[in-house]
Amino acid sequence: MQYSESSVLITGASQGIGRCIAVTFAKHTNRPLLLIARNKNNLEITKKQCIEAGSKSVEIIQCDLSKSSEAEKIVLPDGIAEPGIIINNAGTYLYKTLEETTEAEFQHQVNVNLFSAVNTVQRFLPGLRKKERALIINICSVGALKGLGDSGAYAASKHALLGYSRSLREELKDTVIGVTAINLGQTHSTSWEGSSINTERLIDPVDLAMLLISFTKLSKRTLVEEITLQPQHGRVPSM
Repeated sequence: MQYSESSVLITGASQGIGRCIAVTFAKHTNRPLLLIARNKNNLEITKKQCIEAGSKSVEIIQCDLSKSSEAEKIVLPDGIAEPGIIINNAGTYLYKTLEETTEAEFQHQVNVNLFSAVNTVQRFLPGLRKKERALIINICSVGALKGLGDSGAYAASKHALLGYSRSLREELKDTVIGVTAINLGQTHSTSWEGSSINTERLIDPVDLAMLLISFTKLSKRTLVEEITLQPQHGRVPSM
């Protein structure tokens, strides 16, 4: 299958940034969409919004990608094109000092923020290798570039994801598969619900989604390896 006809696989598409990415792709591209997350009801809502936005082909898969045993059993729904673009967006944020973070909480950050991407790539990499071109985009974090005193386990897990992304890029450099890491700053999403932060100063997730679409349209001679997005006025403090 040609890259131009392949689907876009988006993880963590049941809400927040993932849902925004899915709906924006539905609105501005003709690509089939394959949406994966743990919450089936929320995935159904995202699917409905994608169809309303103009998508003619969108399928959902309920799966906990942090578990390799579930990811490796994924079967593509009938009629959906094999993915040629993977957007690893699934993630979770823990606002807690390292001193207060339990081992279970730390492990959960690593499982969701790192292994969801690792397991997704492992499941679909053989198919990506068969195409004339493919792209893996991992949504990392500015927390992958420096320590965070108020969310250390999250930062550690995102450091791991960025290291994985950079290593995967080196490993696949001589293949048809590109790897891009997005070091994303504070972005308006469900993660901020209940906080006192000024959401009007956060990154608009539509801007992120439009940027991702532009990456998919580059010629096969060009790849954005790594990019950092930040709110225009810098880190947004709680009010």
